[in-house]
Amino acid sequence: MAPIISIKNITKSYDNGFQALKGASLDIEKGEIIALLGPNGAGKTTLIGAICGLVKITSGTVTVGGFDAVTQPRDARRMIGLVPQEIALDIFETVWNSVKFSRGLFGCRPDDAYLEKVLKSLSLWDKKDEKNQALSGGMKRRVMIAKALSHNPTILFLDEPSAGVDVALRRDMWEVVRKLREDGVTVILTTHYIEEAEEMADRVAVINKGEILLVQDKDALMASFGKKHLVMELNDPLAALPAGLEAYDLSLSENGTQLTYAYDTNAERTGLTRMIAELAERGISVHDLASRENSLEEVFLTLVGDDTLAAQEAKA
Repeated sequence: MAPIISIKNITKSYDNGFQALKGASLDIEKGEIIALLGPNGAGKTTLIGAICGLVKITSGTVTVGGFDAVTQPRDARRMIGLVPQEIALDIFETVWNSVKFSRGLFGCRPDDAYLEKVLKSLSLWDKKDEKNQALSGGMKRRVMIAKALSHNPTILFLDEPSAGVDVALRRDMWEVVRKLREDGVTVILTTHYIEEAEEMADRVAVINKGEILLVQDKDALMASFGKKHLVMELNDPLAALPAGLEAYDLSLSENGTQLTYAYDTNAERTGLTRMIAELAERGISVHDLASRENSLEEVFLTLVGDDTLAAQEAKA
């Protein structure tokens, strides 16, 4: 089956010489949730704009449902719902009228039954007659999603969907996105909450400096890096790591009660047995052990650099 979105070697250059995209290629399959990860300025918004026909590409091709986004922009755009990061609503309008107006913008015939279904799926039906200004931040973001779905698109772009939303509402939003996927909607998600991508995405695409570095199944991506961590609770706290253990990737917690050993599960030897023996030789005793695998955040930082996440969080 042909991908629902196919991006081939697209570039975007500006008059000042800046290259926002550098030969980016990506195929997106129907019905999947794909997370587009990258630091600020990596090219995520430019890539979304190119697919949605909002950015004029310099070279390459973009097809949406078989339609060329450059030569057949209306056909391609009709398949897409776009939820931008910024909440843009007429605060004096009702939820119902906002969604109904958005449907009309795409030249669709009135279909109150469909709009009712959309609002109910987003738990907005009981708010349909309320003005947007009376809604909470989380509800306003749901109205933005309802507007994007008003013309019955098969593709939905969510640009930082849970930005500014508290943890409880963020998890509610995740459930909404899963339900959309169950209904056959293809979801492309950009987020700086790595846990969001780890929780929801089927595949992950990492973009940095205008280039797509990697596109892979999320679980396979995390497994391919092969890192696991053994966390050891110590009987007696340490002031510092003892000399002679430099060969091991060990880190000591701030309070000195916990040692963490990072090792490669794909290596022929993990060094675990020898490392624990050397701890015992130095009189370091352990009363509890726990292991964990690499998180998506750690994989992401490996790909784009250790300073990236800190910079993003500082701007969030």
